[in-house]
Amino acid sequence: MSAHANQTQSPGGAAGPPALSGPGGQGTPGAAGRFVGPKVKPRNTYATVRRLWSYLYRQRAGLLIVALLTVLGSVIGLVSPYLMGKAVDDYLIPHDYPGLVQLCLFMLGFYLLGSLIAWVQSFVMNGLSGRTLQTLRHDVFEKFQQLPLQVFDSRPHGELMSRATNDIENVSNSLNQTVIQLLTSLITIVGSLVMMLRLNLILTVVSLLCIPLMWMATSKITSLSRIAFKEQQQELGALNGFIEETVSGQKVVKAFRREAVTVQQFQDINGKLNRAGIKAQIVSGMVGPTMNFVNNLSFALISAVGGWMAFHDWTTIGVIVSLLNYSRQLNRPINELANQYNLIQSAIAGAERVFELLDMDTEYRKEQTTPAVRSVQGEVVFHDVSFGYSAESPILKQVSFTAKPGDQIALVGPTGAGKTTIVNLLTRFYDIHAGAITIDGVNITQIEKNRLRSKLGMVLQDAYVFSGSIRENIRYGRLEATDEEVEAAAKLANADSFIKRLPHGYDTILTAEGSNLSHGQRQLLTIARTILADPEILILDEATSSIDTRTEMHIQDAMKTLMKGRTSFIIAHRLSTIRDADLILVLSGGQIIEQGTHRQLLAAQGFYYNLYTSQFQKSASASAGETG
Repeated sequence: MSAHANQTQSPGGAAGPPALSGPGGQGTPGAAGRFVGPKVKPRNTYATVRRLWSYLYRQRAGLLIVALLTVLGSVIGLVSPYLMGKAVDDYLIPHDYPGLVQLCLFMLGFYLLGSLIAWVQSFVMNGLSGRTLQTLRHDVFEKFQQLPLQVFDSRPHGELMSRATNDIENVSNSLNQTVIQLLTSLITIVGSLVMMLRLNLILTVVSLLCIPLMWMATSKITSLSRIAFKEQQQELGALNGFIEETVSGQKVVKAFRREAVTVQQFQDINGKLNRAGIKAQIVSGMVGPTMNFVNNLSFALISAVGGWMAFHDWTTIGVIVSLLNYSRQLNRPINELANQYNLIQSAIAGAERVFELLDMDTEYRKEQTTPAVRSVQGEVVFHDVSFGYSAESPILKQVSFTAKPGDQIALVGPTGAGKTTIVNLLTRFYDIHAGAITIDGVNITQIEKNRLRSKLGMVLQDAYVFSGSIRENIRYGRLEATDEEVEAAAKLANADSFIKRLPHGYDTILTAEGSNLSHGQRQLLTIARTILADPEILILDEATSSIDTRTEMHIQDAMKTLMKGRTSFIIAHRLSTIRDADLILVLSGGQIIEQGTHRQLLAAQGFYYNLYTSQFQKSASASAGETG
């Protein structure tokens, strides 16, 4: 099937589908009625972290190495305060300076070893977190390929891209910085408590008096911070969506002189993001000062009580020094995690948005399918087919017709009549609400979507090409095709002549969306792509509307050759291009109001007759004007 299958245009010219409500909630309109992003409902943080851990756990060998290094590094950190106390009591106070020097050298080696362990630990962690994020990005991109078109029709592309870039980047930063911190903190807290209890029970209890105060302050601030950062992520997605939409539609913006209005709309959305970001930073910024205050309070209490106890010979100066350091080690993990909480909250909010995307229903649900059919004869039957994006706005109303194998079926009618909707239902880009569609007597709902689409070839009005060479763009229709087959398809589509005039011929590299080719040239490439795919059923949706009359005449013979023996559905505003169709369906208001051959419809002098004669008169007037 042609790569154009992924282009999202409003079927039949009708209004597009309503905004979907994914797991995150109902979409909401933004500035000027523009859809700016989903309302994300709060989700279970524990479930999100557990699911993220399931990705990280796939690198369990690396995690085991990190855990062992963390234990070793934490042990070094726990022994150091004890050695400081021994240095004071056993060497400094007794004035044993040679012994003090030896102990200091030993401690220096200890610290160097700890630094080496920390570097290796960080190296391993960066590697496994990178591989974890690689897997997550793969899953997100793979999900994009499986989502139904309704998702792309109802959400700004920039908002979806933000989930695959900004949100995953937030998760990456958090994994690199907090996983090791969490492991280290757990070991440090437990180890410090054990060492403090061994040294002095009373001073340990004094140091713990500030923990409840720290816990209450942290809980309150972090609950507010999480809400603020979730709002910031939503506004960032909205901003990305607006930018992507505006850049894509820059010609329209300039043509209607809406630069100032667009800048103002951007300013409104940017202002919302700025306010959300400031709020998030202010709330999270309260964590550090609060923790510093509690830490200093704990330090002061231990110093005061310890000094009083040392004065009465109930403890030693070295024990107080060790306990002060252990107290700082006890509070430091909590303090560091609190200072990083903005990063953690941003990562959790990003992970929730990523998992919301991964949880969306795909269009490839498990279905009862018939055995694969090797060849398709091409009999297509629509039986009382009804469809609409909502129950209140039906697009098609009990449409019925039969296309015999090899027939050329033309669909004509005013904009919004439902022409493109018919072919989108045939390809199962959307599923019908009532009735049935069959191919060779088999209901298409019983045919796996990939099998069905492999039998169909589409050429859309909006010619889309990818970055890469012309040869690879044509080969997109059939990846295993040889260079000779690619060039043969191009010749059949009358594209070979202009391709060979390019500097590098078939190896010419196309820029983004093929901007270094004319629209007509891009359309010829998409036709060649479809010819190469060699489908049993063709769908030509305004396939020649962007090509000049002379070029159109050249490709008509090629298209006739291509359509010979294949059932073809042709949507065309130029009625002169469908005069040889076996059956013309005239649609209006989602219903077939006339059908027959070109001659039969002209003889009936109905809707088609009026449409054709008015178009012929316009064409004659234009020709007369040019001649004059």
